Amino acid sequence: MSESRHLLGPMRLPFLVLPPACVLLGTGTAVWTRCAINPVYLIFAFLGAVAAHIGVNALNEYFDFRSGLDFRTQRTPFSGGSGALPERPEMERVALAIGLVGLAVTALIGLYFVIIWGWAILPLGLLGLVLIVAYTPWFTRSVLLCLLAPGLGFGILMVMGTDFVLTGNYSWTSFVASLVPTFLVSNLLLLNQFPDAQADQSVGRRHLSIVAGKRTSSTVYGLLLLLAYATIVAGVALDLLPLASLLGLLTLLAAIPTAVGVFRTAEEVEGLIPYLGVNVLITVATPVLAALGLLIAQCQV
Repeated sequence: MSESRHLLGPMRLPFLVLPPACVLLGTGTAVWTRCAINPVYLIFAFLGAVAAHIGVNALNEYFDFRSGLDFRTQRTPFSGGSGALPERPEMERVALAIGLVGLAVTALIGLYFVIIWGWAILPLGLLGLVLIVAYTPWFTRSVLLCLLAPGLGFGILMVMGTDFVLTGNYSWTSFVASLVPTFLVSNLLLLNQFPDAQADQSVGRRHLSIVAGKRTSSTVYGLLLLLAYATIVAGVALDLLPLASLLGLLTLLAAIPTAVGVFRTAEEVEGLIPYLGVNVLITVATPVLAALGLLIAQCQV
């Protein structure tokens, strides 16, 4: 059991709920615009999304261990990494291997879809690979890239990528829908950086809570939440999303008190921890509910 925990630790298995949620949303937009989809393509899209997430997680663990950050971080259930490598330093190369295998699997699945659909999918795929490789060593040293890259990867790239491999086309529907996890996942990483700010700064990282402070960052957190929900409403108003996709607004019941709580406890790690957990639920449940709305709407056509 201990060996398995240290082997699987760099993958950060508890956080692998994000790819299914984003792939489901991309599937919902594909079904809404096309109806019939190829289940084999869906399986490969799902495997590619999970492999990409495992890859970026494992490489993040590897680079954080190499930089010494793992030994300075105040770990919480939602931030600070798995702690697997500080406990078992000899697993360092295993973490690197897992990251590279995840990267390779993602690239091979992307190549498969290039063969199926042509070169139009290539820009999304190449940008995704760049994000996997560059996020920890380079993007975390830029305030803007550190804020936007996570949402870009799980939102625009993963949702639109899923929609494209199922339909063979880009659509405004998939773009608008993809903005929901784009804002939410960037918010997820933004909030998870609060407890790590001091440790991150010591190894040269420059994210928003370091540069602008946690109070300002908590305001940005609230604005990104607002943008995620406004996107759903705008999508329905523009007739790009069905009325049923407003199901995604149900998580507002948790989002509003969470935004208030984050603002009040921004400087208190212990007080912030419950909101970190609720924020994960908001980030996963909102695109899932919006996707269910898309699927329900198509079933009623």
